[in-house]
Amino acid sequence: MEGTAFSPSLEGMKHVKSEQGEMLTKPFLEVCKLILPVLDKFGAAMSLVKSDIGGNITRLENKYSSNPEKYKNLYSMVGEEVEAKTAKRSSSCTNGLLWLTRAMDFLVELFRNLLAHPDWTMPQVCTDSYSKTLKKFHGWIASSSFTVAMKLAPDRKKFMEVIGGSGDVNSDMDKFCTAFAPLLEENHKFLASVGMDDLKAS
Repeated sequence: MEGTAFSPSLEGMKHVKSEQGEMLTKPFLEVCKLILPVLDKFGAAMSLVKSDIGGNITRLENKYSSNPEKYKNLYSMVGEEVEAKTAKRSSSCTNGLLWLTRAMDFLVELFRNLLAHPDWTMPQVCTDSYSKTLKKFHGWIASSSFTVAMKLAPDRKKFMEVIGGSGDVNSDMDKFCTAFAPLLEENHKFLASVGMDDLKAS
């Protein structure tokens, strides 16, 4: 692998904002998609997260494809749903963006934990990241499923070797967190501005 597993998404992040500073739908979703191969290396531990992320990306992509010009900016589809009072529906793009952003928060926290706690085991890294991000929004069933899945996390050393490729994995992981976290924060601020940032899973 040329570079690390983070190299494609680091490149992709350069194109997420328009010259006017607006979040662009297609490039943002591309960055989310480009990080999925990292999840593959977790195996069964991340299958729940991966299918959730994949489903939300597909939902937002389908909406974008229906009218690429109209939905060029990521928040335009949310604004439309808020006006139509359909934003709170479980099948809405607003809901899709909210849960996609939360899942990405979890991944950023996980990568930060890997950097900050070299002595932690992989299940420790995953469980701590989960409790700081997704757990408060999950019901009991989702939370239990997650807790069980985290115990299936792979050996830390092997995982780092696999995602490292031919590059400096710690450096790229740090760059990814530094560049991506502010974009996720921007999503949260926008969702909060339309009263949609605190929805819990049913």
